[in-house]
Amino acid sequence: MRVFMLGWEFPPHISGGLGTACFGITEGLTRLGVEIIFVLPKIKGEQHASHVKLTSASDIPWDDADAAKIFTKAVKFRGIESTLRPYSLFLPGSAFVSRGFATQQNPDFSAWELSGDYGAGLFQEAINYGRAAGVLARSENFDVIHGHDWMTVHAGIEARRVSKKPYIYHVHSLEFDRSGENINRQVYDVERYGLENADHIISVSQFTKNSIVSRYGIRPDKVTVVHNAVSQSDRRLPSRVEKRPGEKIVLFLGRITFQKGPDYFIEAAARVLEKIPDVTFMMAGAGDMMHRMIERAAQLRMGSHFHFTGFLKGEEVERIYAMSDLYVMPSVSEPFGISPLEAMLYDVPVIISKQSGVSEILHHALKVDFWDVSELADKMIGALRHPALALEMTERAREELKNIQWIGAAEKILAVYNTLCG
Repeated sequence: MRVFMLGWEFPPHISGGLGTACFGITEGLTRLGVEIIFVLPKIKGEQHASHVKLTSASDIPWDDADAAKIFTKAVKFRGIESTLRPYSLFLPGSAFVSRGFATQQNPDFSAWELSGDYGAGLFQEAINYGRAAGVLARSENFDVIHGHDWMTVHAGIEARRVSKKPYIYHVHSLEFDRSGENINRQVYDVERYGLENADHIISVSQFTKNSIVSRYGIRPDKVTVVHNAVSQSDRRLPSRVEKRPGEKIVLFLGRITFQKGPDYFIEAAARVLEKIPDVTFMMAGAGDMMHRMIERAAQLRMGSHFHFTGFLKGEEVERIYAMSDLYVMPSVSEPFGISPLEAMLYDVPVIISKQSGVSEILHHALKVDFWDVSELADKMIGALRHPALALEMTERAREELKNIQWIGAAEKILAVYNTLCG
């Protein structure tokens, strides 16, 4: 089995859980004998992966004949200047006509230079990435196309058009997760186009499958749930690092955006400090709500107990897990959520929102409704005050993690490949 895989992130160049998931999935599939051609927008620096063939979509030559064939549903497209967060797109008012592909004809270009970033030109980059994928698909031999999230929809459908091979759309996140009810219609339209035109869909949770069916009108039998996982080899530092005697650290790690619920974390933290004054709260990550959260922490007079680290990666992430006593993920809408599994690798007890995909497979984590600040604070206090409870949670989590491995996810994905390929 040979797979033409499309993704916007791959380690070491990642912005969140998407790149981590892509690495784990490909590692598991290759252990099952699957050969993978992974197409990134651009390969930056050294290639760290030896189990896949990484291919850059940047600087792929094309001609006008190719462009004419590729975008038969051309519509007018006009970008606006904005700073984009991962998986988000243009602000309301940008021009993208729904249910079709956008195109810009530029006779001076014979190849595209893609950045692979989440900048103001992300939408156009996704379109050019799709064109390049079509060119690459002509020169590669493969059995199935596997694209991750909306940025690869154009590429997946174009690769299928030129190769006649089945296309799988792997949904890691939806616009309703990122924006709530105030969705960006342009992103929704791309997602819906991909969901309707894919030969099959993989979702990272039943939670996400329900949204695909109810909000996008997709048949349930077209969607297969494959939960994400974690690898024991991801833990490279000791389970604990040195810190001040008696210090308790509670960690929030993720994008500081509406979707992740950072405001609920801060409100609960204020209530915890009323009962346990010697706790330090860490908010690791970056996002559009960061400055508002800093201001709110100051208003609540928590400045000396609250630290904003900014975006962390690599060993920085491992170290902050290792020094934490409790991990909290109060997401408003979380398709899956790999970070609690990563925290559990470091024997950190976790509290997660019931509105998350990972809650479907974790039975020894404390769970709360994201909006219930009182219950969240009570559970944080309980885990911090009662070492026996925290110890029981971590011991049971170790056993639970043995069954949450990427090889299991890969086996389910391979079954989908085999069904589509006859």
